[in-house]
Amino acid sequence: MRTMLHGFLFLALTISLALGNGQAQSVPTYQPAAEAVALPAVTTGGAGNWEASGVEPRSDLSYRLGVGDEITVSALELKDLQLQQMRIGSDGIIGLPLIGRVQAAGFTVQEFSTLLEDRLKEYVLEPHVAVNVVEFRSQPISVLGAVNSPGVHQLQGQKSLVEILSLAGGISPDAGYQLRITRRMEYGELPLPGAHKDPTGEYSVAEVDLDDLTEALNPATNIQIMPHDVVSIPTGKMIYAIGALHRAGGFVLSERQEMSVLELLALAGGAAGSASKRGAMILRPKPGSSGREEIPVDLKEVMKNEGADLPLYAGDILFVPESGSKALLKATVAAGIGAGSGIAVWRLRGTR
Repeated sequence: MRTMLHGFLFLALTISLALGNGQAQSVPTYQPAAEAVALPAVTTGGAGNWEASGVEPRSDLSYRLGVGDEITVSALELKDLQLQQMRIGSDGIIGLPLIGRVQAAGFTVQEFSTLLEDRLKEYVLEPHVAVNVVEFRSQPISVLGAVNSPGVHQLQGQKSLVEILSLAGGISPDAGYQLRITRRMEYGELPLPGAHKDPTGEYSVAEVDLDDLTEALNPATNIQIMPHDVVSIPTGKMIYAIGALHRAGGFVLSERQEMSVLELLALAGGAAGSASKRGAMILRPKPGSSGREEIPVDLKEVMKNEGADLPLYAGDILFVPESGSKALLKATVAAGIGAGSGIAVWRLRGTR
């Protein structure tokens, strides 16, 4: 008993002396490297940890990493992990100091940074890991046809169909009235009415009405785009009205395969005051030839509902000359007006 009492007294005296001399000892803790590299402003990582560290993530944490993406990984507390830059290999794996080989493909930026933080807790009590995508290479989508910037684009996170069309520079004026989406079946069937599998069974295919999409008439058609989707917008079938008209140019046909002369004349704003209404004609492509058939049209009689209101088909040109002159006819045909070059293009509304 006396020995135990002496032990307590000795311990109390030791603590008292240590506190009195300001020499109390604490458990050693890890100190960050003095030459830690500052992280770029766009660096991202686990949201909760970065809030604690005072660094605000700005990139899309939901972006899902994939093969070919180039990323940087950095840990604030570890000198060996400062802005390590690497490309995710074909096996989806990257190699990092301290951690070794780790699966990256398939994880979102948020999930991958959290995974790395868990691995680093062996070395740091509360690690803060930042993951930044330097180059997006794993989620291509193709936008083809009548858009202003067709080609292959990288998805870079979640994007809707409208956002993808904007990424491709928007729809060109000569676009048709429907677009087609083709999706790999590994991403599921397209959530659109009329979606069906292609003959191979490997792809889901569906059509979307462009007016419904771009004018928000049917918001359900603005679906989320998935990696490797192909969005194709065919060029619309055109008819042309040129000459002495108030609104000359090319007009995109809708699902209809034809339009009457009177309908086209109304869309073109009617004939100008100097027009030779009796001298109008339809210039129709000859099958198997570069030439055109000339079909006379008496617009004066048509407008009085006394003449034949002839049908116009894709590729037809309605030519209305100035009074007393047919010079414009040869000039326009020679300029290749039938191909739609250098003329205004008008999209029809409410004609379907």
